[in-house]
This record gives sequence, C-alpha cells and structure tokens, in this order.
Amino acid sequence: MFRQLYSALTADNTLDQAFSELTEMLDHASWMFIRANNVLHNSVPARDVRDSIYARDRAINELERSIRRKVLRHLTVNPGYDVAVSLALMSVAKDAERIGDYCKNVFEVGQFYTQGFHVPKYQEPLDHVAEETVEMFRMVSDACRKSDEAKAEAALSKVRDIRHQCDKVIQELFADENEIEFHEAVAYSLLARHYKRVAAHLANIATAVLGQVEDLDFYTED
Repeated sequence: MFRQLYSALTADNTLDQAFSELTEMLDHASWMFIRANNVLHNSVPARDVRDSIYARDRAINELERSIRRKVLRHLTVNPGYDVAVSLALMSVAKDAERIGDYCKNVFEVGQFYTQGFHVPKYQEPLDHVAEETVEMFRMVSDACRKSDEAKAEAALSKVRDIRHQCDKVIQELFADENEIEFHEAVAYSLLARHYKRVAAHLANIATAVLGQVEDLDFYTED
C-alpha cells in the first residue's frame, strides 16, 4: 500500500508531508513508551518526564489533525485520485494517535503506583512484552519510512506473542489464589491491557504497509 504512496509523492508534496508526519508521530510515541517504562522501573522520576510526555502526546494529536487536513486537501484538489491510499493514511494516523494515548496510560501507571513490583511470574513476562514492543516500534517505523514489507511482516509476527503473553497475565491474575497486593494486581492488569493495545495499533500500521487495506482495524480487535 505505501509503495503506491511513494509513486504519488513526486506529484503531490502534500501527501509527502503527511507521510513524514506519520513517522514523526511514531517517533514521539516510541519516546513516550520508553520513558514511561523507565518511570515504571524507577530509573527515571515521574516528575522529570511528565511535562515532556504530555507535550509529546499533544504533538501527536496535532500531527494527526495535520495529516487529516493534508489528505482532505489532496483529495479536494485531486478528486478520485489516490483515494484508497489517502484513506489508509488517515486510518493509520488514528492508530498512531491511539498509541500515544496508551503510552501516556503506561506512564500514569508508573506515576500513581509507586510500591514496586514483587511477583516475578507477572513482572517478567510484562518486562519481556515491553522489550518486544520497543522492537516493534523500530520495525514499524522503518517499515513506514522505507516501505519495507519484510519489517512489517516481522512486526506482525511479534504481536501474536505479545497478545498471548498479555492475555495470559490477565487470566492468571483472575485465577491466582495466592496473596497479592490489590494495587499491585491492578497495576499488572493495566499494564497488560495497555501493552496489548500499543502492539495491536502498531500491527495495524504494519498491515497498511503490506497493503492489506481490507484488514485495517482488525488487528485492534481483542
């Protein structure tokens, strides 16, 4: 799909700019995700990154609005031209915007829950998911910049494991008969949910890179 977009870039700088803004959204979100997890593990105080995280979230929101304006301008000037590509770009821009929201949510877990994590059976798989998600960010960003279908496929292969690990954590929390502090259990369940959603929206963007327009939004379903 995005290879088709490249063919339009020489004819319309508006779409070129919109495409660059999408990758900028992903860069902001990746930064937010990494810093949010630093706060979770107490390697960075929440107060040191709070303003920057919320500022980047606002920047992501404005970039999404900018992409919408550019796509609508392009379609107005060129009615019937690149419609599928333009609509796909608007769809994945919304995915990138939602990723920013979930990264902010991860930060808020670390900001409000400060008692630490003490149950390895939940902490270790979630730490692994976070590492895999950081790698997904890199793959999806590269796939968008270079229209690299191999990177998009690799990102999609990761989301299946991430989804499985997150679901398993939530299921085990419900079934856990051992004592676990209430607030810690809430933190684990929220992280599992937020990580899963970040990965799902990244997978949706990877799907667009592969040109599977009919599958857009299905990777964001539970």
